[in-house]
Amino acid sequence: MELTQQSPDIEAYLAADEAIDHEHPRVREAANRLAPDANDAYTYARAAFEFVRDTIPHSADSGDPRVTWRASDVLATRTGICYAKSIALTALLRAGGIPAGLCYQRLVGADGVTPVIHGLVALKLPGAGAGAGAGAGAGGWARVDPRGNKPGVDAQFSLEEERLAWVAREEFDEVDYPVVHAAPPEAILHALKSARDRSELLRNLPAAL
Repeated sequence: MELTQQSPDIEAYLAADEAIDHEHPRVREAANRLAPDANDAYTYARAAFEFVRDTIPHSADSGDPRVTWRASDVLATRTGICYAKSIALTALLRAGGIPAGLCYQRLVGADGVTPVIHGLVALKLPGAGAGAGAGAGAGGWARVDPRGNKPGVDAQFSLEEERLAWVAREEFDEVDYPVVHAAPPEAILHALKSARDRSELLRNLPAAL
């Protein structure tokens, strides 16, 4: 699958906004902590991915009731669902000068029937592939999934061959959306902002974009 930019301007994928607030001191501090061990963009991107994947538990796994949606708040509270963790990783990548955006899958929920939207991150590095197993030329977009691993989920930082938490299954009408969003879609932000706690959020997850 070839990923496509929502905005033709690559600068949109380096910009800050109310959710991807990478100019916030907390995001800058986290980026600076990652930077000394990263002597190139690839190493920094991998370190940022593993930091978000491994040190910020997915709230559905940990049972944390809090809902976060700003990158700086995700880093402060160390909790969030996939949408929030993707926002945090996008902010850290942009803080390191790496173009990054948000992309999504429509998957079947825990009941095996209800569709839910799952959040991912796309990043653009020299030599990165453009999609699952694409092995595309230099400068393509590649998707990664910072959701957080658990039994049955083994997402890894891989730019040539995708290692996501889940693979969309056509037989269940699951879908990979190809668009790389420069900012969180309104349906995602509304769900995060309006939920009083995680239980309410999970009851009102968007089913489509």
